[in-house]
Amino acid sequence: MRTGYVGLGARIANVSNCFQSISSRLDPVSYVDPSPAGLKSVETKSGNTLVQHSDLAEMLKIEKLELLMIGSPNFMHLDHLRTALQSDVKYIFCEKPIVTSEAETFELLELMKENGGAERVLVGLVLRYSPLYTELQKSLQAGQLGKIVSIEAAEHIGPYHGSFFMRDWRRYSKNSGGFMLEKCCHDLDLYQGVVGTRPRFVSSFGGRKSFVPENRPDQDHSFPSPDIRGRVDPFTPRWGGANADFDSDGDIIDYQTTLIEYEDGANLCFHTNMFVPDEFRRFAIMGTKGMAEGDFIRNYYRVHDAFTSRCIVDRPKLSDTSDGHYGADEAMARDIDTYFQDGGDLPVSVLDALEAGLTAIKLDEARHSRSVLDLADTWQQFDSYGLA
Repeated sequence: MRTGYVGLGARIANVSNCFQSISSRLDPVSYVDPSPAGLKSVETKSGNTLVQHSDLAEMLKIEKLELLMIGSPNFMHLDHLRTALQSDVKYIFCEKPIVTSEAETFELLELMKENGGAERVLVGLVLRYSPLYTELQKSLQAGQLGKIVSIEAAEHIGPYHGSFFMRDWRRYSKNSGGFMLEKCCHDLDLYQGVVGTRPRFVSSFGGRKSFVPENRPDQDHSFPSPDIRGRVDPFTPRWGGANADFDSDGDIIDYQTTLIEYEDGANLCFHTNMFVPDEFRRFAIMGTKGMAEGDFIRNYYRVHDAFTSRCIVDRPKLSDTSDGHYGADEAMARDIDTYFQDGGDLPVSVLDALEAGLTAIKLDEARHSRSVLDLADTWQQFDSYGLA
């Protein structure tokens, strides 16, 4: 498949290389990016010398691509998706989040409706492919949890990672769509998939209390040693980057709590914080027959029966690696490669991604207004495009 890239950064290069490790189907040929951080990696993996173009529409016309991979900053996604959908390219792979606002969500739905449907757009919302989520799905399908009643979940990252967000282009909500959308759309998607219905009511609170000037430590911007994580991420921000974290000029927040009531009455309590010294990304899912617990970072999964309290699933180590989104990147590459060959369904669709993204966007709207939002009209408009 002749493959081109718009926004050839480190992440999209890693996804591309995962695809190439699975099969020889991808044939990278060209890119649009004035400073492509991932170019050398893609060229080394593929053995190809990629042709640079200054304009996406020009590249799509000249190169006759079968696959376009979008790894540009979030706020550029819609323009790139519009150009690609209105071209002859067969498939479009876009990194999450797909778009950054409610208006963009509905515009993309209209574009897909007019240009070949949602099947053309694939999404890098990778955690549904992870070993932990796969195990959770097995428990759900086996009836071990029964009907989902409530979920407690969190994604907490270390100060070294939070520092990166405070210095990267993502520090501006106008670029990223906000921290809940940029970082936690994965989690919102996962738990909506668990419940099986959409959010009906949402509320949220949060702010910035850790990455503020009075908390600035007396240490330099480096790791103390290879084995100890200091305050600053070793990955230097590139496009639009800055060198201030506790004095960041960005407007993203560093902690947030959310409450969601789904259409069937199930509840989610979700908490995120980017200044946690011992990271975890875990859940406890309570159902009418059992309870499931797991942690993507600490790599365990277990299920207890509600009536006997007996542990019926105990997996202290799920994956042999924490790399590649806890082993999910490789699984995603395998499934998408099969999709390219045989079609069918993937564990997550662009519509799932748009629903999770819109949930994150509405949660930030609720945070700003300090109110509980009813999303019934939002989903009615979402469905009006006839793609769901």
